[in-house]
Amino acid sequence: MQKTIKKIIIFAVLIGLVAGGYYYFQKRTTVPLEQRFRLQTITQGDVAQSVSANGTLNPVTLISVGAQVSGRVSKLYVDFNDHVEKGQILLELDDALFAAQIAQSQGAVQNVQASVDLAQANEARMQTLYAQEYVSKQELDQATQALKSTRAQLATVRGQLQRDKTNQSYSVIRSPVSGVVVDRVVDVGQTVAASFQTPTLIKIAQDLSKMQIDTSFAEADIGNIKVGQAVKFNVDAFPNRSFNGVVKQLRLNPTVTSNVVTYNVVVSVDNSEQILLPGMTAYVNIMVNKHDNVLLVPNAALRFKPKLDDTQSNGSASAGKASTDKNIDANQSNNGQMRGRKKASQDDISRGKIYIIADGKLTPIEVKTGISDGRTTEISSPKLTVNDKVIVGENQTDETAASTPTSNMRFRMF
Repeated sequence: MQKTIKKIIIFAVLIGLVAGGYYYFQKRTTVPLEQRFRLQTITQGDVAQSVSANGTLNPVTLISVGAQVSGRVSKLYVDFNDHVEKGQILLELDDALFAAQIAQSQGAVQNVQASVDLAQANEARMQTLYAQEYVSKQELDQATQALKSTRAQLATVRGQLQRDKTNQSYSVIRSPVSGVVVDRVVDVGQTVAASFQTPTLIKIAQDLSKMQIDTSFAEADIGNIKVGQAVKFNVDAFPNRSFNGVVKQLRLNPTVTSNVVTYNVVVSVDNSEQILLPGMTAYVNIMVNKHDNVLLVPNAALRFKPKLDDTQSNGSASAGKASTDKNIDANQSNNGQMRGRKKASQDDISRGKIYIIADGKLTPIEVKTGISDGRTTEISSPKLTVNDKVIVGENQTDETAASTPTSNMRFRMF
């Protein structure tokens, strides 16, 4: 009997020692909240909200010079990057066929001119004979009609001659504007066919000191973009330099691709240095809103959500209960007033929750959010001031690696 009591006492002592050791170990391995979580300071400053898209740099005026007649390119006077003046000859087509057509039309004009002279003489003769009553009125009218007919034929062949001369002049391609040749798609000896449509031979940028960016913005962003807003953009050719522009036009014609609606926004760019070239990809940012001297928190603080055991062990159950009560009250109000429900929904969009460490506990703080620049967000709350520290994340290696595996190992060893 005494042996049994002694064994029970020894077993109870061992259990007490193990429990005390486990409790002492838990106390020693419990990491303070300041070490478990990553903290950042609330700052005060300016924040600007912007929308971004990619676009292409293009000349403001790009002229496609074509040919109105067909022929073989016999002479070429310009090449890429050449500066040209208005009226300058760019290229010439072989005009042998046009010269032959002109010669044929000139012969036709001379032939009809002879007929006109003969008809005119006949008409004058008939007038004299009719006055002497040697011919009838009908014969005089026929002579007059013949003269008018040959004169009409003369006008026709003269028009054909003028057409042939015009076609010959079209074989000489001249620049319609002053500018820079940015593209040439023909060479000497190449045949140009203008049967159904005007072929493009040369492209001329009228003025490369003024350019524009053609870019597309999603319909969710287009409502914040206005004509005259300042634009900043970058190009791959100059990665360390930022360029400025101005919103010139919002084109009303939408583009729908896979049910995604975008709108073309034209940005005016000053290229007085002429270092920006046509076709460059521009990464455009348009500032749509700016607030000065406001409280700013990292976006990670608004995304942070503590684990369930953290909220329960650190006295956050009351906050959860308050949130639940708030939801119940909101539901009751929703059932009573439709306008109140709509307003509450709008308020939820502009509200968020961040966590701070107060009195050794995780404490949620309701905040009203404003604009964001992608890294920080504007907030307002009477419970927060500058230099307060907010939680932005959790250090996974501290408690998880030090406390949980070691305690489990001790328990299994026992």
